[in-house]
Amino acid sequence: MQKITRLCSVLGLSISLALIPMSAANADATPLIEALSAGGSGELPSLAPLLEKVVPAVVNISVNGKKSLRNDMMEIPEQFRFFFPEMPRERAFKALGSGVIIDAAKGTVITNYHVVDGADEIKVTLHDGRVIKAKKIGEDQQTDIAVLELEKKDSLTAIPFSNSDKLRVGDFVIAIGNPFGLGQTVTSGIVSALGRSGLNIENYENFIQTDAAINSGNSGGALLNLRGELVGINTAILGKAGGNIGIGFAIPANMVKSTAEQLIKHGKVKRGMLGILGTEVTEDLAKNFDYKNVNGAFVNEVMKGSAADKAGIKSGDILTSINGSPISNFGQLRAKIATLGAGTKIKLGIFRDGKSFETDVVLDSSSESGGAVSKSMSPLFEGAALGNNTDDDKGGIVVKSVASDSPAENLGLKKGDIIVEVNKKEVKTVDDLENALKEKDSFIALRIIRGNAVIYITRSF
Repeated sequence: MQKITRLCSVLGLSISLALIPMSAANADATPLIEALSAGGSGELPSLAPLLEKVVPAVVNISVNGKKSLRNDMMEIPEQFRFFFPEMPRERAFKALGSGVIIDAAKGTVITNYHVVDGADEIKVTLHDGRVIKAKKIGEDQQTDIAVLELEKKDSLTAIPFSNSDKLRVGDFVIAIGNPFGLGQTVTSGIVSALGRSGLNIENYENFIQTDAAINSGNSGGALLNLRGELVGINTAILGKAGGNIGIGFAIPANMVKSTAEQLIKHGKVKRGMLGILGTEVTEDLAKNFDYKNVNGAFVNEVMKGSAADKAGIKSGDILTSINGSPISNFGQLRAKIATLGAGTKIKLGIFRDGKSFETDVVLDSSSESGGAVSKSMSPLFEGAALGNNTDDDKGGIVVKSVASDSPAENLGLKKGDIIVEVNKKEVKTVDDLENALKEKDSFIALRIIRGNAVIYITRSF
């Protein structure tokens, strides 16, 4: 059985993290010919001239830190804890990964969240052998993106972003990273597929799939097109025991860029919210609505007062494009909306009653619309629409709806619940809840007001 693996090499922990690269930018025959013949007449075709310009911008990252361990003491009643010695809550670890310099003047480096998660010390090794300390500027677990700043900014090289929406299946791509801690390594391949989601690697998934060889330690590395532009950040592979079998996944450059800009500006991601609950377009659904293909996202429900509601989107609509770029599936829609940022104006393509048209939408923030596009900030909350409690001054997060047979329903949430604490930490807004869930504990305890009663929902994982 194949397994999806993150590719960050972790030392000293019994877990396997890993990352992979993939993507390419609308490469036609001309850049390929130029890249392969750039050495001049009489020389063999080679990508070396292109790589000489870009490899200094891809760095190796080493991390020292601590990871939380599962501690079942929380499940033992207080009066009996004396009889049970408390287990350690943390364990030291070391990890290796990759990163990409995107701003040479400011020393800004992009990598994966899971590469630097829990890091107390981060060191970046440049292509020329220099080792520079780095600090985190911001990180986002749900997209698996982190932004670092180098302490020293002399003589750095950066890689420009491409427009990943223009990628095509079959475009050539180059992967650069630090597999197994061997040092900088270059592989090549093509874009195998676009808009991959439903892999349960991250909360917002819109992956580029590639056959460029990537392995453990490639996490946070670059996926480039033949112009030397960044088309994706390596994040995971499908294979046995973390080995490469030609199926890798990368976060698209547009998603990375939008997330990074928000982390640099705000220190966190201010997610855009459309305010719908929806699903994939199946063959039966398409036939029933006289829709000619299965690409797009079907709208099951529009949250009252949300951005979608204000724009006139209706249940039964099929969303077909964002800013002119086709939507492959609901997961892709969700990921793009969440990373565009609150307040962003977009143009959505809609299919309704046999006709196609476009409409402008201004995205809400999470605290305004109270509705994730089918998922919330944690996979446990998938299927729940959440919003801030405005009925009184006590705050809390209101569960506005719960989809049938969803993870949120299986967790025990019900419509009308008000979440007021997570693991003994008070939460008053959706943002508070999101921040509390970033701590990655192996146990979650929700204190909930349900009617006139106060209840707890707990889950170990």
